[in-house]
Amino acid sequence: MSDRIMPSLPKVAEYRPYEAGEYRMVMGLSAVSMPDWLEFADDYAAQMAERRRLLACRREDVLACLPEAEAAARELLSVVVSHLCRHHPAWFSRTGQMVHNHLLDERIDVSSDHPMAIIGLLVQEDFCLNHWHEDGHRLTAAILCFPTRWSLAEKLGKPLIQVHEHVPGYADRLGNPVERFFSTLKAEKLAQRLNWSVIDDDALFQVRGKGRSDWDYGISADNALRRLTLRVERQSFRRLPESRAIAFGIRIHQTRLDRVAETPGEAARLSAALHALPLDLARYKSILRFSDAVQGALRAL
Repeated sequence: MSDRIMPSLPKVAEYRPYEAGEYRMVMGLSAVSMPDWLEFADDYAAQMAERRRLLACRREDVLACLPEAEAAARELLSVVVSHLCRHHPAWFSRTGQMVHNHLLDERIDVSSDHPMAIIGLLVQEDFCLNHWHEDGHRLTAAILCFPTRWSLAEKLGKPLIQVHEHVPGYADRLGNPVERFFSTLKAEKLAQRLNWSVIDDDALFQVRGKGRSDWDYGISADNALRRLTLRVERQSFRRLPESRAIAFGIRIHQTRLDRVAETPGEAARLSAALHALPLDLARYKSILRFSDAVQGALRAL
């Protein structure tokens, strides 16, 4: 089945969002056309298999919804299914309560499970729902199969400033701009940004690993490019028109560093970007534990 279907999907996008110049902590938003809201690529089958496994084996870790977000979760599922059937009719169709996923040749009853779980079985994006409260927007629900070293259980119900309390510089530089953006985002507008890091674990599901500075003696200049991975989050933002909640999408892209370095000039760009990271941010991203090794490998190219 997969050999026949999957070649119709595009190759995985390879984002390179790091910059060689002075580090700047900015939102870096760009507009997204409606057909491009959700990404599909030839890693779809593999990632969907992992999402199904996580929902079956670690459901409490990857799915949560506060009572106040139940209506928004149902609305988001309706928006996702409508989008799939409208913009990807060769891959998805719907008859009544049944959505036919032609990519995997499976049918899913949209009423058979929690709306956020159904979303997790249809698309590669994770989604977090955020509702406005007097103290700012709060994380109220999520399907989060592929977290980049954070725990849904620890963040659920908290305002965004507390969700990001350990991110160096967030409160001073991004807290207010993010709240303004969330408050003014129109339902008919889509936006995206890219977030990146270099990590020593290529697992998609990661709830721990931030803030480590212990030296990894197993990573050297000789093997760093094979051992390390560029992990990029393509983050999307969309306001749901009825509930007014913000749907924050996260699509994970991973590329081993030796593949990144195959493109002329990328080793130098990445080396400069890593060098420009403030010390506290490099520590938060756990890059310090192998920074000398990866810089030696990149500069050798």
